[in-house]
Order: sequence, then structure tokens, then C-alpha cells
Amino acid sequence: MPGTYTSLHYHVIFSTKNRDPLIATAWRTRLHEYLGGMIHGLGGTPLCVGGVADHVHLLFGLKPTHCLSDFMRDLKKDATNWTQEALQQPHFAWQEGYAAFTVSPTAIESVRDYVNDQEEHHRVRTFREELVTMLRRAGVEFDERYLD
Repeated sequence: MPGTYTSLHYHVIFSTKNRDPLIATAWRTRLHEYLGGMIHGLGGTPLCVGGVADHVHLLFGLKPTHCLSDFMRDLKKDATNWTQEALQQPHFAWQEGYAAFTVSPTAIESVRDYVNDQEEHHRVRTFREELVTMLRRAGVEFDERYLD
């Protein structure tokens, strides 16, 4: 084949430091928009950003030349700095890790709907319950002691 063709989409979730409800409703949309802009600025394709007071969900595409861990390090670092400075939230920080799942092209719309429905979803389910379910469905091994 003379060309390279890829479809590399990710659903990534990460939380605020100590899962504190630091993402205020008043500026949550601005943060989500900023994260989408950062994904684009880092060379990715933002498809959807959502979340609630203690975590965010990102759905985006990457090029095969991207390294997901480097991409996430840069994204979280920049978003922390922006939130602290532009939104005047000096104590804002993210937890160190994240959960990342690949998404097939046929599942993009259902994942987008899931990300967009976070407010409603978390009326009945905690972030921890959501994360454990997602990890189990994806067959990811984990130690529950390290989820908080």
C-alpha cells in the first residue's frame, strides 16, 4: 500500500487532585473548551469534552506519530497552568494518572453521547463506580487500592 491510513481514537478520563470537586459549574464549559483547543493545538482532533466537578472525559483522535503518554502529560500540565492563571484557581491540580481506552469508528457516536451525558450519568453513579465498570469492561487489570 503506498499510503498510510489510520483511525486512532481515544476516550480518556482523568480526575482532579484527590477527586476534590474543583471544577466549578461557573467555568466548567470554559475549561472543556480550553481542553478541546489544547487537543487541537497539540495536533490531535478533539471530538468531545465533558465531565463534572471532579473529572473530565475526552474523546479525540491522534496521529500515529503521537505518543499518548507525552500528549497527556502536556495536555494536563497546560490545562493546570491555564486554570490556575486564567480562571484564578491557584489550588487547582489534576491527579497524576488517567484511564485511556481506544474507540472504534463505529463506537464514536455512542462514546460522544456518553461524554455529553455526564451530568445526568453522575446523578446515580460515582466516578469510582464508573471507572471500575469501564476498566472491567475493557479487560484492564487494576488494583482497587490505587483508584482513589
